[in-house]
Amino acid sequence: MDRSLDDLLADVAAGRSDAAAAAARIRQFGYSAVGDFARLDVTRAARKGVPEVVFAEGKTEQQLVGIVARFLEHSPVVLCSRVSEAQARALAAGPGVTEHDALSRVAVVRRTDAEAPEPRGTVGVLAAGTSDMGPAGEAVAVCRAMGVRVVTAFDVGVAGLHRLASPLDEMREAGVAVVIVAAGMEGALPSVVAGLVDVPVIGLPTSTGYGLGGRGEAALLGMLQSCSPGLVVVNIDNGVGAGATAALIARKAGS
Repeated sequence: MDRSLDDLLADVAAGRSDAAAAAARIRQFGYSAVGDFARLDVTRAARKGVPEVVFAEGKTEQQLVGIVARFLEHSPVVLCSRVSEAQARALAAGPGVTEHDALSRVAVVRRTDAEAPEPRGTVGVLAAGTSDMGPAGEAVAVCRAMGVRVVTAFDVGVAGLHRLASPLDEMREAGVAVVIVAAGMEGALPSVVAGLVDVPVIGLPTSTGYGLGGRGEAALLGMLQSCSPGLVVVNIDNGVGAGATAALIARKAGS
């Protein structure tokens, strides 16, 4: 959470800053430009309660490091998605402490003085197949960065449905507030899960499969056409969106 505005108001109340200086600083909270290639909403994390996530794909290493460095001036943690190996190395040499997961292609960059968020809430994350673990990993990274406990189970798809019973029991015992289900091919698993649990399910269609619909369209349409109540769907491969939504639900449920 960005504490800059709280610190500024405390300075004014204590007489350490006058009104004119405070007004000038508040105007800077709206956005911050980085060179001529980025205008950053540096207060979004404070407004939303979701860490900033930078989409790294298509950015140069210099651009990515510059954007992350500026965000770290306002927030203790920044996530980067779709990170290449070269970008990960550049981030590791930049400011903060970087953790990179090659499978999900997520890099988490923290300030050296960053404090972990208060732990609250639990989310379940299921992946139908091993090939769905990348987008599922995005969701896991976002949830953990938001201080939410995550219970995972992978390769539990409908081709062998008996594999699902034990993970669901574990998630019920853990008290998950929401379950994210990543699936490609025909995308059937979220509908099955939504019919078996009493918490919201977030369907995460993935771009895995063969031929027609193999880029995730069949999974997306199948999830959208589900008759199981309590199932909502994010866009194809949007693990970040699924994770942020699930973590917000879980933190509210755990408060």
